[in-house]
Amino acid sequence: MPDSGQVNTEKHGNEAIPSKGEEQPQAQNANPQLEKLSVFTKHEKRSMVMVGSLASFFSPLSSSIYFPALDTIATALNQPTSNIDITVTTYLIMQGIAPMLIAGFSDSAGRRPAYIICFTVYLAANLGLGLQNSFAALLVLRCLQSGGSSGTVALANGLVGDLVSSSERGAYIAFSSLGSMLGPSISPIIGGLISQYLEWHWIFWFLLIFSGVFFALLFLFLPETCRKVVADGSIPPPALNWSLTDAIRYRRRKSKGIVPDPEKLAEVRKNYSFRIPSPLPTLKICLDLETALILLPMGLMFAAFYAVMTGATTSFHDIYHFNNIETALMYVPIGAGGIASAFTTGYVVDWRYRVNAKKADFPILKNVRQDLTNFDIEKARMEAAIPVYYISVAAMIAYGWVVGIKVNLAAPVILLFLVGWGLNAISQVLSALMVDLWPDRAAAATAANNLFRCELGAAASAAISPMGAAMGWGWAYTTLGLIAVAASPSLWFIKTHGMKFRQKRLRKRREKASKSRG
Repeated sequence: MPDSGQVNTEKHGNEAIPSKGEEQPQAQNANPQLEKLSVFTKHEKRSMVMVGSLASFFSPLSSSIYFPALDTIATALNQPTSNIDITVTTYLIMQGIAPMLIAGFSDSAGRRPAYIICFTVYLAANLGLGLQNSFAALLVLRCLQSGGSSGTVALANGLVGDLVSSSERGAYIAFSSLGSMLGPSISPIIGGLISQYLEWHWIFWFLLIFSGVFFALLFLFLPETCRKVVADGSIPPPALNWSLTDAIRYRRRKSKGIVPDPEKLAEVRKNYSFRIPSPLPTLKICLDLETALILLPMGLMFAAFYAVMTGATTSFHDIYHFNNIETALMYVPIGAGGIASAFTTGYVVDWRYRVNAKKADFPILKNVRQDLTNFDIEKARMEAAIPVYYISVAAMIAYGWVVGIKVNLAAPVILLFLVGWGLNAISQVLSALMVDLWPDRAAAATAANNLFRCELGAAASAAISPMGAAMGWGWAYTTLGLIAVAASPSLWFIKTHGMKFRQKRLRKRREKASKSRG
C-alpha cells in the first residue's frame, strides 16, 4: 500500500476530525489497513498508557513488598519460613488465574468496569490483611489480594492494544512497563523499611491507603478506551463506563458540533456486552499453537525470575547475614535493570520492525490499524527477543554460582541487574507480540501470558529453597536455566514459521464469520 494510504486529518482543537473530502468512518473501516486507531492525541495516549501501567504496579508491589518480611512474619505467626513461602506460591497461582476472569470481561464490557472490580477486591483484601493475625487468614487473603491486583496487568496491555499501533508499540514500552519495572525496585525497600521499623501489618495498611488514593484518581479521570465500547474514542461510552474526563471531552466535542455517526454508534453498541467474567476467552487463546509456543519459554524464564526473587531473601539472610533493609536493597539492581530495559528495548523493537517492514515493502503508518496478515511480525519481534533470552539465562546461572560461594557483593549486584534487564526486556517484546497477534483481545492475550508465567513461577518459587538446600544455589539455578534453554527452540520455530500459523488461524476465523453471516 502506498504511503498516501495514511489517514488524512485536520485538527479541530486538540482532536483530529476527518477532512471534508475524506471518506466517512464506515468506508474507512471497510479496509482494515486504513482504520484510524484512535482520536486521542499522542500525549493523551501516553498519559492513559502510563496510568494503566501504574495501576498494574500494585500487582508486583503487593508481591515484592512481602519478600523482605518473610522471616519476620514467620516468627510473628509462629510458622516455619517454608509455610510463609507457601503464601508466595498461592499468590502466584492466583496471579495467573484471576486475569483470565477479568480479561475477557474487559474486552467486551470495557476497561473501566473491570478496573472497578479489580480495585474493590484488592482494597477489601488489604483491609482484611491489616486486621488478621493467623496463618490461615494470611493465606486466604493473600490469594484474594492477588486476584484483585493481578487483573490490572491484563488491563494495562488492553489499554496499549486500544490506543497504540504495531509500528509504534516499541516507543510506548517505557510507558506501558513503568508499573512492572517499579515493582521489583521500589517495593522491597518499602517492605524492608516497614518490617524493620514498624509492625508487619503496616505493610498491608500502606497498600490499602496507597491503592485507595490511586483508585479514586483513576475512577475519576481515566477515560474508557475499549474499542468495542468507544471504537476509536469518538463514540460516547454507556453510563456505566463514564468518567469525569469522558464527560468533559464529549461535552467539548458537542459544543464544537462534533457528534458521533449514528450508524457507527449503533454498530458499536451491538458489540457492547456486560457478561459475567469467564476464563473461556483466555483459554481459547492458550489453545492456539503459535501462542502456546511463545508462552511456554516465556513462562519458564519468569519461573526462573520468581525463583531468584523468592530465593534472594534466604540467600542474603543466610549467606551474607543481612538484615531486612540490607536484603531489601539487594532487590534494587533487579528493578534498576528493568527500568534500563524499558528505555532501551523499545528502540530495538521499533528498529527491527522498521528494518523488516522496509525489506517487505510494508508501509509504516502511525495511528492506523494496519492489517498484519501478510507481514512477518513474528520475525521482527523475535529478532529482538531471542538474543536477550540467552543473555538472561547465562546471567541467572552465573548469579546462582556467585551467591552460593559468597564472593564480593559487587558480583551478585551486577548479575541481578542483568537478570532484571534481560527478563523484563523479553517480557516487553513478547507481550508486544501477543498484542500484535490478538489485537481485538489484548487483555485476554495478556491473561494467557500471566497464566503460563505465574503458574510456572509458583512452581519455581515453591521449589527453589529445597533445591538450593539439596544441591546448592549454583546447581539449582543452573537446572532452571537449562530447562529454559531446552524450551528456546520454540522461539526459533515461531520466528521462521509463526506467520503461516497466524495466517491459517485468521483464514479459519474469516471463513467462520462468513458462514455465520450467510
